[in-house]
Amino acid sequence: MSLKTDTQRDPLALRLLDAATQGLNVAGSMLILALMVFVGIDVAGRNLFGTPVSGVPELVTLSIVAIVFLQIPAALRQGRMTQSDAFLGWLIRTRPALGNSLATLFDLIAIAVIWVIVSATWPIFTRAWQRGEFIGALGDFTAPVWPVKLILIVGGAVLIAQFAARIWRRYR
Repeated sequence: MSLKTDTQRDPLALRLLDAATQGLNVAGSMLILALMVFVGIDVAGRNLFGTPVSGVPELVTLSIVAIVFLQIPAALRQGRMTQSDAFLGWLIRTRPALGNSLATLFDLIAIAVIWVIVSATWPIFTRAWQRGEFIGALGDFTAPVWPVKLILIVGGAVLIAQFAARIWRRYR
């Protein structure tokens, strides 16, 4: 369900949140572009020279989760999250107080679920940082895994903030 709002009337904190959300979205798009280039070079290297580019499969593996968590807050903010809102939309039109209460309950549950993901990722991130965990094979290609874990934490935190902003915008 899209929450179309006049963002000029939003408090500064929400405008900053939306700017951060858009920045993450752009970073996710740039990561997609970089992956496309790497995969294209890898395919060309395999077919033209018989030599793949080291690390492309590992980078793709790491990047998929990063892209999701970079772009999901913008999808939520722009009302583009996949959901079945026929019942909820009808309820909001016919009984706005009940419909908005149910939508708020859904948002609060989403905040709780994302909080569990973020809080469970924190120790994984710190361990990966401290131990220097990597993906790949020594002597061929290695990449640290902590940046993806950090992106998951940051993207999840911004997603939680966007859910909270949705609730605030719903009742302002």
